[in-house]
Amino acid sequence: MPGFAEELAALVAAAFVLGVKQEAGKQAKKAGKELVREIPKAVGREQKRNVKVRRKVSAYNKEYARQYKKLKLNHPRTAFAVLAKKAHRATRKVMK
Repeated sequence: MPGFAEELAALVAAAFVLGVKQEAGKQAKKAGKELVREIPKAVGREQKRNVKVRRKVSAYNKEYARQYKKLKLNHPRTAFAVLAKKAHRATRKVMK
């Protein structure tokens, strides 16, 4: 009888090891598929982080642009620095 018990124990152990190996294979396959699905999502999130957000244009900046364009039309050969200074003055006057 001790021989039968040992054989039975060996069979049960072998079956257990085989089941563990099969389950491990299934789990590994499942984990691999999940990883493959997650990589594009992670890359997408990374790309979204690198996108620059545009700021809202201020009322002052809009008015300055209008004043500068008017001055540039009337004085096309004048240097930028001179026109910019005049445009800032005009903007402050208009927005007062």
